[in-house]
Amino acid sequence: MKHNALVLCEFSDTVGFALRSQGFMVITNDLLPSEGDHWHIEGDCFEAIETCKEMFELASKTKLDLIIMHPPCTAIAVSGNSTYGRGMPKHEQRLASVEWTMALWEKAKQHANHVAMENPVNVLPVRATQFVQPYQFGHLEQKKTGFWLHNLPPLKDTNNVYEEMMKLPKNKRERIHYLPPSKDRWKIRSTTFSGIAEAIAKQWGDFVKKPNEFELERIKL
Repeated sequence: MKHNALVLCEFSDTVGFALRSQGFMVITNDLLPSEGDHWHIEGDCFEAIETCKEMFELASKTKLDLIIMHPPCTAIAVSGNSTYGRGMPKHEQRLASVEWTMALWEKAKQHANHVAMENPVNVLPVRATQFVQPYQFGHLEQKKTGFWLHNLPPLKDTNNVYEEMMKLPKNKRERIHYLPPSKDRWKIRSTTFSGIAEAIAKQWGDFVKKPNEFELERIKL
């Protein structure tokens, strides 16, 4: 029987595609239509969790195998403190966003054996398990990204190109930060780097399929 995965808040199908390459049955979800051509639930995240259980026909399982979630970060990221911080014009939106994100995190843990939430440095009341950079996975770029993990191990570097990246000018290695205004800027900034997606699919995919063997391997190391 194939293992299954739900990728919440992903229209690009980047992580979904990577997981399928590792043999997973994958459903993606977002308010936007998918850029891929596979199962996709267009709509609310909470409803998607319930719907995908039916789509996967989990007759012999009580939980999904894996949920990867990319909740919106605009209001909760520390980079937005000047707009969403205490005493700022949109502080109420931050409070609502924190409440919504934490509720989604708890629901995901309720309905899946393994859960990962991706977000930048933010104001959530729970700390990230780890922070990673694209240069740890073969990209000559910097963009600090956090992962909150439930029953999953931290990601390990696959191809650390830090030294090579540091030879580049700042506007090149921080390409995402220096993107000029455009209609697709938000889309580029929100898409997972392919190297990170591949690490997610391979490392967490292996762990979900054979957790006991993975733990033994980690102990040997």
